[in-house]
Amino acid sequence: MENLKIGLLPLYVKLYDDYWPEIRERADAFPLLIAEQFRRRNVEVITVSPCSVQAEFEAAVRHFEAANVDAIVTLHLAYSPSLESADLLASTSLPLVVLDTTPTFDYSPGQDPSELMYNHGIHGVQDLCNVLLRRGKDFQIEAGHWQESDVIDRVRDCAKASKMAKAMKQAKVGRLGRAFEGMGDFRVPGETLRTEIGVETLEFDFKSVPFIEDIDNSRIREEMQTDRTRFRADKLDEDVHRQTTEASLKVRDWIQQQGLTAFTMNFLDITKSTGLPCMPFLEACKAMERGIGYAGEGDVLTAALTGALLSVYPDASFAEMFCPDWKHNRIFLSHMGEMNLRVADEKPLLQEKPFPFTDAGPAAVACGRFRGGDAVYVCLSPGKNDRFSLIVSPIKMLEVVESDRMEETVRGWFKPPIPVADYLSAFSRQGGIHHGVIVYGNECETIARFGEIMGWRVVRIG
Repeated sequence: MENLKIGLLPLYVKLYDDYWPEIRERADAFPLLIAEQFRRRNVEVITVSPCSVQAEFEAAVRHFEAANVDAIVTLHLAYSPSLESADLLASTSLPLVVLDTTPTFDYSPGQDPSELMYNHGIHGVQDLCNVLLRRGKDFQIEAGHWQESDVIDRVRDCAKASKMAKAMKQAKVGRLGRAFEGMGDFRVPGETLRTEIGVETLEFDFKSVPFIEDIDNSRIREEMQTDRTRFRADKLDEDVHRQTTEASLKVRDWIQQQGLTAFTMNFLDITKSTGLPCMPFLEACKAMERGIGYAGEGDVLTAALTGALLSVYPDASFAEMFCPDWKHNRIFLSHMGEMNLRVADEKPLLQEKPFPFTDAGPAAVACGRFRGGDAVYVCLSPGKNDRFSLIVSPIKMLEVVESDRMEETVRGWFKPPIPVADYLSAFSRQGGIHHGVIVYGNECETIARFGEIMGWRVVRIG
């Protein structure tokens, strides 16, 4: 969960420096003003001087690549001939966002004619966009006055979508165990994930992984002490807590050593012979809190999606729709013991959970309730011919005001944008799978834009 970072690329024309050097001072000031607008929105801005000729554009693009920006944002200060920059912008792997704006809001007949020199960049935008399309370079574009519209916010959202797309295409997902036998909706061959999206799958080999070693007792004690303060754990058995902590730290070390962006676990494959004393549900919760993606049952696809969304939205969590509440027009969310701890509405209960599925021991599980607020339900659905659909729905996560008898479970309720019966029908009609992600905030359109950048079919329900 790093800060959003853009490279601001001002485009200019050498002709004006040759004939009217006196106008350069004011032209140079505009990108500084625009950069400050982004910084006020918590966007890190990497700046370069205005570029006019190919060598300057090449140096700027290489600088942005070295800085690993999430997107290059172009800003035309004047007409800038496209062939000075187009090949470089088309060849970089960095996403491109065109900011089409000018300094002056009013260009009516009463305007000072000298303002033309500072406000005619739009035909440079048109030149560049045409050539980029002809070179097969995808880009996003937003137009409007920088001060009298929301164009800066829209460009920021473009950069957010680009960051998520970059994270998805570079996802490295570890899988502990096999994909759950018989579950078909999220099942996509690893080679398809790699070739169609870019997701790399790393299988956890329980028999030959050399770094699953004993965890130092001091690390275990320190982690347990932290748990005692952040959870309600008064009734938790000390030995269960200890073995859960050992399993969690082993998985954490594996994530860090392999450079994973996400992981997934099949609880049926966690046995004593794996070297994990119990199912590390707790580490799934803590990993999402750190920005590591997660999904249950060996679902690499949704784990990668969760990680990509977490790269921009720290208040996001893996979830499943479990039960319809027909009476109150809401849907119950839950899972065995995994949720992003950031989105709990109160201090979670840390308790022992029996584990009847294998010979692994009982585990300590954090049971929390999703807090109320505006959110988006997101699902990535595999389809025919290796195509994917991103299903997004604006939802309302509900505060629980009535008596809650489900304290010993991960739980939450949401109200969909249309009646529950219609929502569930529409969701399955579009191929929605039983794993999804809750993202807090009014971010439906930005997440939809992420899907468009990925080349997926985007479905909006409600």
